This record gives sequence, structure tokens and C-alpha cells, in this order.
Amino acid sequence: MRFFSALLYYGIIIPISLLPFWLLYRLSDLMFLIIYYVAPYRKKLVLENLRRSFPDKNEAELRHIRKDFYRHFCDLVVESLKTFTASPAAIQRRVELVNLELLERLYKEGKSVILATGHYANWEWPAITLPFHSSHMATGIYKKLSNPFFDNKLQRSRSRFGLKLMSTKEVQQFFAKHEKNLCTYGFINDQSPSDPRRGYWMTFLNQNTCMLMGVESYAIKYNLPVAYAVITKKKRGYYRYEYKLITDNPGVTEKYAITEACARMNESIIRNAPAYWLWTHRRWKHKRPADH
Repeated sequence: MRFFSALLYYGIIIPISLLPFWLLYRLSDLMFLIIYYVAPYRKKLVLENLRRSFPDKNEAELRHIRKDFYRHFCDLVVESLKTFTASPAAIQRRVELVNLELLERLYKEGKSVILATGHYANWEWPAITLPFHSSHMATGIYKKLSNPFFDNKLQRSRSRFGLKLMSTKEVQQFFAKHEKNLCTYGFINDQSPSDPRRGYWMTFLNQNTCMLMGVESYAIKYNLPVAYAVITKKKRGYYRYEYKLITDNPGVTEKYAITEACARMNESIIRNAPAYWLWTHRRWKHKRPADH
């Protein structure tokens, strides 16, 4: 297994990663033709997700969004591959970070901060470049891969600019260990919880949706401010990230208010430009329990 993983990594992934951006996007165009027309990838799932999320849109509009999504999805794939070898300057040129003053203010006040966002546009580039822009120690949560070889390579890729990583199984220990450090804690907050009875159920994109409670739970437990990264795709390969404060005093917020606020922020972003959310994931695989 390790031999074939290494062959794939050094024989295909790294050579692709070393291509210049303009050639990577030509590769993305080719990939789009393959997964959209030749060997469709989850097209029915994406269309069904869109139909349920936007019942006010007609079929032509939904299919147009789906097509735009797959173009962006292929861009996201090659951009993810590029992170294995890209220089810090190459990524920074393509990332505009707005309202860093918020993070600096919280740092000067001696506060760590939770940064929440969703699977929208390109969520990796701001995370890996944050160490260059924030006085905090930048940290992020990742889900460990079952393949040890690729898990190691992915960790190295995401952390090579200074981002500190914690696996989903190490979050509690990581927070406890770094309680006295000033950190930014990055959370991708729109995954489907593994246990629907432990999440918070709400209406999101016109559907019963179970939300993860991690952001709210850790914000209250450690009294951490919460900010949301509003992501905009400016043009192909260029992104804007604006940090907006959700709360700087989580201890006085009502139960579920932080979770609701983050979800509504994400929902607003998606409604504004729906093609850039990750529609291929099975977000609504759980049914709402009768007692929720």
C-alpha cells in the first residue's frame, strides 16, 4: 500500500503541483469535461441538494448553478494540489485578508479567538497563510486520513507555513494544552455531525439540518471570542476573506445563539453565490429525531 501511495504522490501529485497556475487551470478545464460529461461525479446528488435548498429556482437555474459548481470544484482540486509545493508568496498574492484589525485587537487584549467558516470557495488558503498575518498562534482542526502515508503528506502540506494542526480526536487535549497561549482556532463548522442527537437542529437552506456544536461549546468553556470568515471568490484563483465578529463575550449569549449566528452567516454567503459551496458532500444524510 505504501509503495502505491508513494508512486501516486511522487509520480502524479507532485508533478501536477509543480505546474504553473495557468497550466493548472487548463488541467481543471479538462477535469471538468471528464467529471461533468464523460464520467459524472455525484451529479444527481448535487442537483437534488440544490432542488431542496432553492425550491424557488426553476430547473434551468438549478442546472446552471450545478454546472458552475463543477467548474469551481475542479479549480478547488488543482488549487489543493498546488499547496503541496507553492511558495508562501504565491499563495499570499491570491488571498486578500480583510479586517485583520479584529484579530490584532483581540491579541492585544490577551484573547485567543475561534475562527469559524464553511466549506465555501477555497477554505484552505486562508488557514495556511494566517501565520503570516496574525500575531496569534494559528491552529486548525483536520480529519485524519485512513491512509497513513497521505495523512502525513497532507499534514506537512497544511503546516509548512506555520499552521499548527490538531486532529478531530485531539481537540479537547489541544485546547487544554494551549489554554495559556494566544491562538486562533480554525473550525470548519458545516459538516454533518456523526451523532445527530448531539447536534443542534435548525432550518438551514430550507431543510432540517443538524449543526455541530464545537464552536459554541469551546467558546463558552474557554470564554473565547468567535469570528466568522466570510469568503468571496473574486475571480478564478483569487479569494477574499473578511473576518466578522460573532461575539466577544460568549458567556452571556443564549444557548445555541452562536451556532445559529454562524449558520446564518454561512447560509447568507451560499445564497449570494451558491456555486461555490461544496454541494457534493452528503450534508443531509441524517433525519431529525422525534425528540429534537
